[in-house]
Amino acid sequence: MLLRAAIVLLTIGVLFAVFCLVPPAEGLGYYVRLAFFHIPVAWVAVLAFLMSAYYGVRYLSKQELLLDRLSAASIRLGFIFVLLATLSGALFSKLTWGAYWNWDPRQTTIFVLLLIYGAYLTLRSALSGADRARRARVCAVYALFSFLTVPFLVFIVPRLYFSLHPQPVLNAAGHIDMEPVMLATLLAALLDATCIYLYFLYRGVKELPAGGKRHE
Repeated sequence: MLLRAAIVLLTIGVLFAVFCLVPPAEGLGYYVRLAFFHIPVAWVAVLAFLMSAYYGVRYLSKQELLLDRLSAASIRLGFIFVLLATLSGALFSKLTWGAYWNWDPRQTTIFVLLLIYGAYLTLRSALSGADRARRARVCAVYALFSFLTVPFLVFIVPRLYFSLHPQPVLNAAGHIDMEPVMLATLLAALLDATCIYLYFLYRGVKELPAGGKRHE
């Protein structure tokens, strides 16, 4: 209850800062406000896929069903967040470039990411009637190998080609090109989105019945 109240207060504070304190950005005007939603949800998507791989590796080591459930729950949340990142990116594209979708390198790679993790959800659903231990092993391996593509699709490939996408907060020179108010608001938004992800991750995974924690 206390954590939920803290998240609500932080969310209200972030929204106030975005709409009342953040100044317009050069070349983007007040469209920059979208960045304080788009960047945090994109960040959480990467974090969620990383955590899914982490729990997948732990499942393969310990064979505990709770770890499989955490890995699966993290991917479901990650898929939601990457979908939100895609939609907010498309809206930004429409407002700044005149089209929702133009197969910009970043749009293309995030679309591939949706396909990869959408396939995980399809695979897990298809194996719902199989032995739980077998499904958990297959999904853990898929989660691990899927995450190996994330750094390439999110951080490497888009930088190899010309993109209309604005420069990232931390540019190639290692400098942060943001005003202090913007940077503080962005950091608060990143913290808020991360807390929301963690809240739903652990809230959504209920306690397993006795005897169901481990596959022998």
